[in-house]
Amino acid sequence: MKSKIKEQFLTDAKGHKHAVVIDIGTYNELMEDIADLRVVAERKNNPKYPSSHFAIRLKRNGIL
Repeated sequence: MKSKIKEQFLTDAKGHKHAVVIDIGTYNELMEDIADLRVVAERKNNPKYPSSHFAIRLKRNGIL
């Protein structure tokens, strides 16, 4: 997230916080961050290759 979150809290009559209101831009940034973290978690156990191997594969496939 790039900007500081400006939130508002919804409270009950006793002042207990029950919900948070954030602007739509902040919400969208948070959802994008969560999606990115999900991808990282899903790929955690994938095999690791040096970037040089990746470049060779791209060249071999005519991409580079």
